[in-house]
Amino acid sequence: MSKELLRPAVTTESTYTDIGADTPEGFSISSRSRSLAREAVGNSTPEDRIRQRCSIAVGDWAMADLLRFSHDPVAAGLAALDAGAPIFTDIRMVLTGIQKRGHTCPVSCALDFGADISRDQGITRSSAGFVALRDELEGSIVVIGNAPSALLTVCGFVDEGICPALIVGTPVGFVNAAESKEVLRTKSVPSISNVGTRGGTPVAVASLNEIITMYAEQV
Repeated sequence: MSKELLRPAVTTESTYTDIGADTPEGFSISSRSRSLAREAVGNSTPEDRIRQRCSIAVGDWAMADLLRFSHDPVAAGLAALDAGAPIFTDIRMVLTGIQKRGHTCPVSCALDFGADISRDQGITRSSAGFVALRDELEGSIVVIGNAPSALLTVCGFVDEGICPALIVGTPVGFVNAAESKEVLRTKSVPSISNVGTRGGTPVAVASLNEIITMYAEQV
């Protein structure tokens, strides 16, 4: 795809696409939800579209104001999708939720890697999986919705010079969730995160799925 088509500015019209809606009823519900979200959140930028979708995903307009976008993540995500970059998730719920239509990127879960590392080092399975995947993370899309430990591990790799094309980091919880996202926002890597203890799989999945939708609209 040309760089001209990858400009995120062309994706902010009020027409609506949902590549995950399989039936007229499903599309109607999704379209009505998006119409409400445009009014509540705004629709001026590609980031607004992500704010809309994440708010719908958690059923709370307050989520829109908690999201943070660093180093032009929408453009970075579109380019990574165009390149067929691998997508790595922290848990299988995130893997399952990511839209498989509209792109050709392989999607893998960190839990399927590094079992021996987890056992030997006593670290979480998600963290160990990303340790095992370390050499494959350059230029990839990393989506973390549950495990702060995994996000901190990936941030450590960024400090070592390994830079994913995009990190979506929205882990939820009261132990290191808010702190891990604060760390992510200090890194010079395109990222989507949120402030505080909220977040989770729905926010992580919604963030990437909206970028996938923008990409599918352009091809």
